[in-house]
Amino acid sequence: MTAAPESCEPFDADEYIERLAWRTPGGGSKGGAEAFDPKRLLEEFENHIEELKQLDEKIQRRVEKLEHQCHREAKEFAHKVQDLQRSNQVAFQHFQELDEHISYVATKVCHLGDQLEGVNTPRQRAVEAQRLMTYFNEFLDGDLRSDVFNNPEKIKEAADIIQKLHLIAQELPFDRFADVKAKIASKYHDLERQLIQEFTAAQRRGEIGRMREVAAVLLHFKGYAHCVDVYIKQCQEGAYLRNDVFEDTAVLCQRVNKQVGEVFSSPETVMAKLIQNIFENKLQAHVREKLDETRHSDVEQYLKNLYDLYTRTTALATKLTEFNLGSDKHTFLSKLIKSIFSSYLESYIDMEREYLRTRGAMILQRYYDSKNHQKRPIGTGSIQELKERIRQATNLPLGPIIDTHGETFLSPELVVNLLQETRHAFERCNRLSDPSDLPKNAFSIFLLLVDHLCVEHIDYALEIGLSAIPSSDAKNANLYFLDVVQQANSIFHLFDKQFNDQLMPLISSSPKLAECLHKKKEVIEQMEVKLDTGIDKTINCMVGQMKHILATEQKKTDFRPEDENNVMIQYTTACSKVCAYVSRQVEHVRKSMDGKNVDTVLMELGVRFHRLIHEHLQQYSYSSMGGMLAICDVAEYRRCAKDFRVPLVLQLFDTLHALCNLLVVAPDNLKQVCSGEQLTNLDRNLLHAFVQLRLDYRSARLGRHFS
Repeated sequence: MTAAPESCEPFDADEYIERLAWRTPGGGSKGGAEAFDPKRLLEEFENHIEELKQLDEKIQRRVEKLEHQCHREAKEFAHKVQDLQRSNQVAFQHFQELDEHISYVATKVCHLGDQLEGVNTPRQRAVEAQRLMTYFNEFLDGDLRSDVFNNPEKIKEAADIIQKLHLIAQELPFDRFADVKAKIASKYHDLERQLIQEFTAAQRRGEIGRMREVAAVLLHFKGYAHCVDVYIKQCQEGAYLRNDVFEDTAVLCQRVNKQVGEVFSSPETVMAKLIQNIFENKLQAHVREKLDETRHSDVEQYLKNLYDLYTRTTALATKLTEFNLGSDKHTFLSKLIKSIFSSYLESYIDMEREYLRTRGAMILQRYYDSKNHQKRPIGTGSIQELKERIRQATNLPLGPIIDTHGETFLSPELVVNLLQETRHAFERCNRLSDPSDLPKNAFSIFLLLVDHLCVEHIDYALEIGLSAIPSSDAKNANLYFLDVVQQANSIFHLFDKQFNDQLMPLISSSPKLAECLHKKKEVIEQMEVKLDTGIDKTINCMVGQMKHILATEQKKTDFRPEDENNVMIQYTTACSKVCAYVSRQVEHVRKSMDGKNVDTVLMELGVRFHRLIHEHLQQYSYSSMGGMLAICDVAEYRRCAKDFRVPLVLQLFDTLHALCNLLVVAPDNLKQVCSGEQLTNLDRNLLHAFVQLRLDYRSARLGRHFS
């Protein structure tokens, strides 16, 4: 009987039958070696089916046998589990009984231990008291026979005994035990001295373990503080060999901090005492030496030294906060710093102000001396204000006109020096002032800057510049006030930058902020008034110079040429020179101003330039060719006006150009021209005034055409 093949793969009936047919002779393909025999294949299938049935029955019987065996073993396992559960319950009950018994025994043992301790403690005390009485008798007899007092190796045990005897001796009456108390005290101090010497020797040898042992013994002696002092003194030996006391201190504390934790039971106390000793001795002496030698001889160096020393001291304190110095180390270090610098900081701001006042005056005086200039007193108060209002209202010079030869009396170098000094002062103020006094101190420094820079320098230069502006009818005047404006603006930008960068952070959260802003606004307004006045007078001078050019260069025959048919020029000489002058002034204004101020000043200059040309043209009468020349001149003026880049000015000259057309237009076309886009909104009298400038006004009866 052939058994079915075993396979781990899933059973496939079709594949199984194919393999069976292929193995059966005559059951394969007709094209094979043996002819196909269906009967033989059928017989093979029937035999194989019979074998499969027998195999199925065999397997079924085996399955039934295994199921029966499984049921039997399951019942046996269930009985075994039940037996184990019953055994576990019994064991758990025994465990509970044992636990209760152990607790009972432990309670008895603890009670017995308490009783034994209650008996043993008095016994130990009695033994200790007897031992101390024995040693006390030796002091009483004056003969120290015990080995503990005579053997140097037992100094630790002797120190423990003498420390206890010393405490006992303190309670004894002096009259009966004076001698023994003195002997005990002598031995106490002798042992204390020996321990300190031993500690010192161990420290020099670098024996940390021995130092720790001796320090632990000395902890209960009065000389423990002296032991710490000796340690602090000795650890500083050779620590300050360089010139930098702050760096040496940081290195020393870093080294000692690692050691004190291994030697002393309270390392934070020892570190705090070490740092206090360094601050009160080494640093204080260093600070006093550096500051006292310059306090009265060189104030500038004194302030620099004070700032540097205080900064380095606070930086050192910040480094020291990484060590364990107790619960409130920040307050501790702050008090140490204050103890060193308090006497210097109290008078700091007074010295700072006095130095700035003196230094600023010296910088100013040195500059004016270099210019060989003796400063003029500038009036203040109501009289000066009255003069200023009169000058603005009338544009008249109040006082003699000064010839400065083009000198602006504004110095960038001087300004940089003043701002540099003030910057250093703000830095020192921020570092050295008490937080509550910082805004007030910073404001006082700001006032000195305002006085030196804005009042004594910029305002003085503006006053001199105003006084040097010539009258409007002056000839070939040097209009250098625009240079004053340019330099004053540049200087004030620097002043404003320092105000925002260095002063604002110091006062931004205090009531002094409003005062500073008000003072700054007041200074700006005073400067703007003088700048506006000077610019207005300068523009008047420019117009006066243009008027002078026109008066000297413009001839009546320019617009009434003798030979109407032989005019070769494009525009008159006067026009050419005026335009050249105006172009130079426009460029000058652009270099001197910034922002919107350029357009404002150029618009004012352009309007006055137009008014001058307009009034100038109305002084002449025009022939036909002269009118053409006038139009050419105005066209050139208009081209010049384009440089202003101000729409209003260009519009005014466009209108003037259109008005000049009235000088040449045919009489019959006057009404049409006057109705044009550029002239239709003008006053009729103005149009008529231009028409009257024509030579043919009466002969051609243009009034009739115009009306």
